[in-house]
Amino acid sequence: MTPHKQAQGSIAANILHAIELRGVTKSYGAIQVLKGIDLSVTDGEIVALIGPSGSGKSTVVRCIHQLTGIDSGAIYFHGELLGYQKNGTGQLIALQEADIAKQRQKLGMVFQQFNLFPHMTVLSNVMEGPLQVLKRDPDEVRAEAQELLAKVGLEHKKDAYPRHLSGGQQQRVAIARALAMRPRALLLDEPTSALDPELVGEVLDVVRALAKQGITMVIVTHEISFARDVANRVVFMECGQIVEQGDAKATLMSPKTDRLKAFLSRTNVNV
Repeated sequence: MTPHKQAQGSIAANILHAIELRGVTKSYGAIQVLKGIDLSVTDGEIVALIGPSGSGKSTVVRCIHQLTGIDSGAIYFHGELLGYQKNGTGQLIALQEADIAKQRQKLGMVFQQFNLFPHMTVLSNVMEGPLQVLKRDPDEVRAEAQELLAKVGLEHKKDAYPRHLSGGQQQRVAIARALAMRPRALLLDEPTSALDPELVGEVLDVVRALAKQGITMVIVTHEISFARDVANRVVFMECGQIVEQGDAKATLMSPKTDRLKAFLSRTNVNV
């Protein structure tokens, strides 16, 4: 199948979904990382992607954010095809990087590593995107950035530099920075994996608070209890495929597939 062949059909069915993946595949050389992923996320829904390392979870969110290109299939965001547009004859044409960047602005991304600018204060890190990319009013951006830092419990650290923050604090700044771009959805790729165990809770508390505000989120996580408590739906992946999905609490309490049962039995978490 040629890349994005599926995208040539009507996109009317996508309008109800914030995010939709249709038959998405991705390979790195001879290794196929994603094997025809079909996944829909509705507005305000929180979806947790779980599964063993190497199952393709992080690749899914990187493909949605267009940090990684897909080999075939299609990804839509609120009905808009990502990465491509149709010309006058209906043929799909790859977007230029500037147009992809505009699409990417609608989706916030929080990475495993914090990626803060070390030479900038916390406040400047949060303000940088809205000022340089969105060209918004500096006074308005400053006020909003301070509100966001207060929301993640770090307003008192606004003049500090990243090197003076703990890992958990840096990740909370990274979340505030993503929210400063006013994204319509937020993607989080294992936001606690780089943290010491005692710092995990403070980041998860911030994500829990965001969940209560109805922000659409796709979260890659190894924190099974967190997925159960925060997510509306859990998606279990293995070997580049979705093995099982459903209501987070029901699926994690009573998995239907032997593979998910075995995976949960090794997490040592009482779900």
